[in-house]
Amino acid sequence: MQWLSHSGVYISLISPRKIAKRFARQLAGEHGGGNVAGKTIQAAGGIVVRGAKRALFAVVQRSKDDHWVLPRGKLKRDENPVAAARREVVEETGHRVTVNEFLGAITYRAGGRPKVVEFWQMQAEDEPSHELMADIVAVEWLPLKAAVRRLSYQLEKLFLINVGPRAAQHRRGRKLPPRSASKKAGKKATAKARKRTAKKSKGKIKSKAASNTIAVKTKHKGNKGKKQASARARRAVAHKPRTPQRHLGIAKPVSAPANPIAAKPHAKPVSAAERKGILQRMLGRLGA
Repeated sequence: MQWLSHSGVYISLISPRKIAKRFARQLAGEHGGGNVAGKTIQAAGGIVVRGAKRALFAVVQRSKDDHWVLPRGKLKRDENPVAAARREVVEETGHRVTVNEFLGAITYRAGGRPKVVEFWQMQAEDEPSHELMADIVAVEWLPLKAAVRRLSYQLEKLFLINVGPRAAQHRRGRKLPPRSASKKAGKKATAKARKRTAKKSKGKIKSKAASNTIAVKTKHKGNKGKKQASARARRAVAHKPRTPQRHLGIAKPVSAPANPIAAKPHAKPVSAAERKGILQRMLGRLGA
């Protein structure tokens, strides 16, 4: 049961009989317990939708006050509410319709008497088949938001906002579940979504932990390589001969010369006559 109150006007999505009884009881309490249930005005209408790609809702303009309203009207004596709703919609829109599910009802005071208007979802044909009745000036087919803005009465605006999406969904040929079943389905869908979210978060945590492990291993490997390289460098430095330093008074090693005579550090100097005699003896040996 859902009741929305706005300045003494009520909107409901429950059974029309319960609506009439509840509203009549409230009026009886306001009027000191008088019997007002028999004075209730019964009316019916439709949330009429057409259009294949986009749902278009019917709103009609009355000639007596130029107000834009939903297609609706009073029941004749001994007339069925569903038949009355179909008749009023055909007369006011000019389109044949298929009556589907009951959407709800609105209740308000009309001339001091309670009035209950029941609404059904209706699918209209694309082309009109009847002329508009004299009480209707024009009919327009508008999207949901535009239709809500076009309506003149706040009560009908609230009602269309609540039932319009369901009426548009029915137009697309979807089989609508009961409201209790839809609540259960919504709970199941919410539970499934939570499970999917939990699985995704667990997967992210695992992948993050694995990436951290890989990074730590790589870091350890890098440190180990650095240590090995530094050890090799230290060993190479240890085996490398030290270069002499002049400022410490250490002489540089001198490589051995090619002439064996020059290799003697304390050799006696040779005179020119001796060097000449040595050359003559060598030449004599070559000549012999």
